[in-house]
Amino acid sequence: MTDRLETLLPADVVALATRVVEANRAAGRRIAVAESCTAGLVSAAITEVAGSSDVFEGGFVTYSNEAKAKLLKVSGEVLETFGAVSVATAWQMAQGALRLSDADVAVAITGIAGPGGGSDKKPVGTVVFARAERGADPNHIVADRKQFDDNGRGGIRLQAVFCALELLLPEAAPPAP
Repeated sequence: MTDRLETLLPADVVALATRVVEANRAAGRRIAVAESCTAGLVSAAITEVAGSSDVFEGGFVTYSNEAKAKLLKVSGEVLETFGAVSVATAWQMAQGALRLSDADVAVAITGIAGPGGGSDKKPVGTVVFARAERGADPNHIVADRKQFDDNGRGGIRLQAVFCALELLLPEAAPPAP
């Protein structure tokens, strides 16, 4: 007899994803994600939960700037002016995920997980999140930039997954400006 692997993700990530699925099911909301630095980990966490198809519309992994522009319609001007790791880019990613899905809410994540790629203005551990809701004023931007401790690439990505999942909870307060 072989051992079964129940999940690849830490138990606390799966527990939070379970809360996300259950809370959105109770609220009658469908969710989507647009991921860059997490490269599908948020989608993977949500789909670890049995019955997640009741609420999970889909995920978009747009790691390169070209993918962000082509798939999610992030403008080249935004990418050139503000960079991939910016509120403007995250906001357009979240809007794109809403536009391409039937979700009621979408969260976008873009950041610098390291070990390289950081700068003085955007050091390793800089991650930007945005949440867009269907029917909300598209000029009211709900986004936040966080600076996570540089405890390695995996640690930064894991912190970003937790933050994104929390933003998908219906009772989540908007991030501070």
